[in-house]
Amino acid sequence: MRVVSLVPSLTEAVAVSVPGALVGATDWCTHPADLDVPRIGGTKNPNLDRILDLAPDLVVANEEENREPDLAALRAAGVEVLVTVVCDIPQAFTELSRVLDACGAKSRPRWLDEAETAWSRLPRPERRTTAVVPIWRRPWMVLGRDTFAGDVLSRLGVDHVYASHPDRYPRIPLDELRAAAPDVVVLPDEPYRFTADDGPEAFPGLRCALVSGRHLTWYGPSLTEAPRVLAEALRAALR
Repeated sequence: MRVVSLVPSLTEAVAVSVPGALVGATDWCTHPADLDVPRIGGTKNPNLDRILDLAPDLVVANEEENREPDLAALRAAGVEVLVTVVCDIPQAFTELSRVLDACGAKSRPRWLDEAETAWSRLPRPERRTTAVVPIWRRPWMVLGRDTFAGDVLSRLGVDHVYASHPDRYPRIPLDELRAAAPDVVVLPDEPYRFTADDGPEAFPGLRCALVSGRHLTWYGPSLTEAPRVLAEALRAALR
């Protein structure tokens, strides 16, 4: 199989589970750290000619991360495209199995079993915590309804304030975010790179948790350690 991945999560999953299958990945595919394949642009603006030059048997994509016109153009050129839909943890495991099978995995990878075990054995939270979860600033955007990251947090005992908003990633004025007065503001380092110096200062008087965006939003090998890594960051902020 010759596989091009348009999704960082899937790039890591395929690279680790089916060595040698990947022949192309996006500029944002940072894991594994030693991944050495041609780059084909971003998730939203892939270089379609470059992809076709790589002659892939399969392109793996995601409904949310990639644009349908790009995927349609690849199909029109005769390329098979597998599109994942991932809104929660169980769906992530189902879709990962489907992708790896399509990419020629000879057996189920150990990390996938370990990840399922890690999420199935989560202790029941002693109490629920409310959160606002910005993913961008200028303008401020937050997690809304039906998001994978929202499900991840919910399973860790965190209920984000805009979970019932009509939009998946609504734009909310900063004053309104502050007025929501959550127990914690969860600030991931992607897609916007929030840091100790860029993000917490916008929420004076509120606890802020700086978390790994890869563990919050990626579905792949990072799922094995995500419960522990995220729980530790949240506990540290809520002390």
